[in-house]
Amino acid sequence: MDVQKQTEIVLAWELYEQGLSKSAIARRLGRHRETIIEWIKAIEQQGLTAFVEASQQACKVPRPARQVDALVKRHIWAVREREHDCCGQKIAYFLEREHGVRLSVPKIYEVLAEKYVLRSKWHKNHKRGPVPVATAARQIVEMDTVDFGGLFAFTAVDIYSREADVLLRPALTAEHGATFLHRCMRRRFNRFVEVVQTDGGSEFEAEFAL
Repeated sequence: MDVQKQTEIVLAWELYEQGLSKSAIARRLGRHRETIIEWIKAIEQQGLTAFVEASQQACKVPRPARQVDALVKRHIWAVREREHDCCGQKIAYFLEREHGVRLSVPKIYEVLAEKYVLRSKWHKNHKRGPVPVATAARQIVEMDTVDFGGLFAFTAVDIYSREADVLLRPALTAEHGATFLHRCMRRRFNRFVEVVQTDGGSEFEAEFAL
């Protein structure tokens, strides 16, 4: 199971716990209502962690990776440079608006990772060196945000164990980022990880970086 689907499952459960109807959750995530009903029912029976792990095991069959055209890659890198290291979601927006190309955010980050080390905004871009590889849980946690239209999901994923955490916030600010960081470290990642990777957005500066 890819990270995006894992995040959607966790987010669906968070929204359900906050009182949103299954229909409203389906509309917000762009999923069929029947899918949300199945997820919620399974989580209620198995628990969130067990359901995510079971879904991961069910999706272990390898699929050929979708190849991205070289011209599209150049468009992605150009937008990244032009928009001052903007996040993958913004690149997807400009890619579709300016070139009529629709590409998933995870795939965009794969393309960015071919050329850049994704790092904090206060460091200059530099050509990619060795790719960080986690060999145990809590070594590398990737954090990002998803805009659902006036509602923002702060997400964190342990790239080794695939454990994830999500927090919904009304604004994309460093203050909310800091709140998410402290919460997920306490409840999901045992209060410590070696490296936290972000896309360098403003929500991961200021209070978040203190």
